[in-house]
Amino acid sequence: MKGHFYKPHCKCDKNKKCTCGASWSFILDVGIDPKTGKRKQKKKGGFRTKSEAEKAAALLVTELSQGTYVEEQNITFEEFSKEWLRGYESTGKVKVSTIRVRLHEISRLTPYFEKLKMKNITRKQYQEALDELKSKGFSDNTLDGVHRTGRMIFKKAIELNVIKNDPTQYAQVPKVQKTIDELEQEEENVKYLEKEQLALFLQIAKVHGLDRDYLIFKTLAFTGMRAGELCALKWRDIDFEQHTISITRTYYNPTNNTLEYQLLTPKTKSAKRTIEVDPDLLTELSIYREYQNNLRERYIETYHDKDFVFARSERNLGYPEFIKTIENRMARILKISELNISLTPHSLRHTHTSLLAEAGVPLQDIMDRLGHKDDATTKNVYLHVTKPKKKEASQKFSELMRSF
Repeated sequence: MKGHFYKPHCKCDKNKKCTCGASWSFILDVGIDPKTGKRKQKKKGGFRTKSEAEKAAALLVTELSQGTYVEEQNITFEEFSKEWLRGYESTGKVKVSTIRVRLHEISRLTPYFEKLKMKNITRKQYQEALDELKSKGFSDNTLDGVHRTGRMIFKKAIELNVIKNDPTQYAQVPKVQKTIDELEQEEENVKYLEKEQLALFLQIAKVHGLDRDYLIFKTLAFTGMRAGELCALKWRDIDFEQHTISITRTYYNPTNNTLEYQLLTPKTKSAKRTIEVDPDLLTELSIYREYQNNLRERYIETYHDKDFVFARSERNLGYPEFIKTIENRMARILKISELNISLTPHSLRHTHTSLLAEAGVPLQDIMDRLGHKDDATTKNVYLHVTKPKKKEASQKFSELMRSF
């Protein structure tokens, strides 16, 4: 392999021994430029002795012969992260909402690496960035997301031969070890309504609720679906004969512009599901459908006829309802009912879990119904509700043994 060693900044007479202290460099042929057909050369300098330069050159020769040589690029983190995001989005496999999340997570890393070259970012710098984000009070979930995005960016840089070493490889998301008391407190803080409270809530919604409040909240509580899934629900998803509802999409509208909503695929594969539904709820939905049909016929020229179940009935008729509107209306009903005003529409999903657990439905069946592969909160609700039953089983066993 052609190359040579030299002192580019040496000012001494070439016929005499060097006394100026100039450093050594080397030049090696590293292949052919595919665009020009001319040889490509690698230059590297700054070596104190010729021996050090020879060792570095030998390592480069080894990498070239083994096919592991990487010509690191001078692209900055800011430039490459934008390039990565465009490629990530162009796969067609990523939802708009996920792209938005990735962009937000990149913005957390940008202040630390924005103008730095990708090849110069060290493991120490990356770990220090995570540590500082933690010190600023960001949650574990937020930091997990930031690190996940960081790992994807640098992994792609490795794949594209932009860098040789991945600074995220051994990084750890800093977390504070929770005490037993804190873990128990988390279990106690799981928010849902007890059976009697749900009955009161729905009764108040029926009597004092605004348009469609009662049916919206009953559907959420009786199916366990997410608010976004409810907003995206269409009449063709409901099988009135088989008593089922198919959940195949979710509503997305980050700008809260009524006319610019998007329907996305569910969060995960397991979130796409078909669930059995209470016949009484289907009867109420059927009655509501007649009312909606009459409304559509009355405003046929302006009605947004896209088959939505819980379509707006005032202004922008036919468009799906905002999730935020459902949240606000629930807060109103909770206040009138004198129930926990910190509950949200998602709390009705936890309520659904607790009532199924109380009815003796196995955890796996509940997870399938909710569209979950795994969820810590759902498990906490389930265990909290079934704990008394387990205690009752133990007591009955003890009584049985005492009878001998």
